[in-house]
Amino acid sequence: TVRRLYRLARPGGRYDRALELLARAKAMDPSLATKSGVMVGLGEEWDELLVALRDLRSVGVDLLTIGQYLRPSASHLPVARYYTPAEFAELARVGRELGYRHVESGPLVRSSYHAWEQAQRAAVGA
Repeated sequence: TVRRLYRLARPGGRYDRALELLARAKAMDPSLATKSGVMVGLGEEWDELLVALRDLRSVGVDLLTIGQYLRPSASHLPVARYYTPAEFAELARVGRELGYRHVESGPLVRSSYHAWEQAQRAAVGA
């Protein structure tokens, strides 16, 4: 989730704290692959997404998932918009360009999406 919408999507959460935690994990063991995910469709702007991808990469995140937010119940935030397959492909391209070792990007991708396969493709643990 982008900075502007982070507390709305994750009450009690803090964008900077999440980045700090990821940075600490990488600092403790630089060989450790770190992974994070971004959900889209909550009302973020494209430029905000690009900033979030850069922020995650700047703290050493290696593996990235990008998925469509799907409202789990009426008590949760509504979907602001649905991304197209072309937009997910473009986000994956941007992620690779930023230097992520592996990017999974698509409407049904979740943080655990093919985690083992992602790790294998990124040569984690090899």
